Amino acid sequence: MAHDTSFSASLDAGLSGATRVYFIVGDPIAQVRSPSGVTAAMRAAGRDAIVVPAHVAPADLDAFFAGVTPMQNVDGIIITVPHKFSAARYCRSLTGESTFLGATNMLRRNADGTWHGGMSDGVGMVAALADAGCEPADKRALLIGAGGAGSAIGQALIEAGVASLAVRDFDAERTGALVSRLASLGRGAVSIADDGDAPTHDIVVNASPAGMRAGDPLPFDVSRLPATTFVGDVVTKPPITPFIEAARTRGCPTVTGTQMFGRVCDAIVDFLLRD
Repeated sequence: MAHDTSFSASLDAGLSGATRVYFIVGDPIAQVRSPSGVTAAMRAAGRDAIVVPAHVAPADLDAFFAGVTPMQNVDGIIITVPHKFSAARYCRSLTGESTFLGATNMLRRNADGTWHGGMSDGVGMVAALADAGCEPADKRALLIGAGGAGSAIGQALIEAGVASLAVRDFDAERTGALVSRLASLGRGAVSIADDGDAPTHDIVVNASPAGMRAGDPLPFDVSRLPATTFVGDVVTKPPITPFIEAARTRGCPTVTGTQMFGRVCDAIVDFLLRD
């Protein structure tokens, strides 16, 4: 998705009382790239709109929704960590993906002023993999991270036809719950990851925060991966994470968080502007 280089100037010139407002909510929030990207995409689509970042702690999420829901010029909310599961409870209706996962990363207004939630992380990663030449069908995939983004990516990989999906997360209860939920779809073999089977994976996706902070350990030891393994990462800052860098050293094709973000951004804009 191309963004207009004159975005800042046009934004400053175009803001008015008629501008529609969208929030992106997270804790922390400084690392997110969505405000400028989604705003530019909406303006490119002809919408007089702006995306505003909001740093909201989990304990304050009730107060945030109580405040923004009555604001009649707020048309949507983008949700990021750690609120993707919690935000679903503020929705009157949900897409099929969000209903299945119990999570949402984007909300738009229903006609009655309530919220309709959806999830775009999974389709965004699968689309980014396809852009890089990786079709997940019949592949053996490893997913690291069973949080909101990881759950969505796991579902999307299953829906894309992977032969098998192994899931790993530091939270054993969360991992087991996601594996059970994905297995209930009856498509592909879903299991808790065994670290000893690294060479058998065709796709490895990091959907955990590992790599966001300097000194983070790699989410996965890539030293035994064959060069044919596709490696993806959801982390956008830094743009090239140590995990992606290590995979490239092995000769693996990669999908960065920035590449995924571009596809997620497309899906968010399509969802938020849909009537």
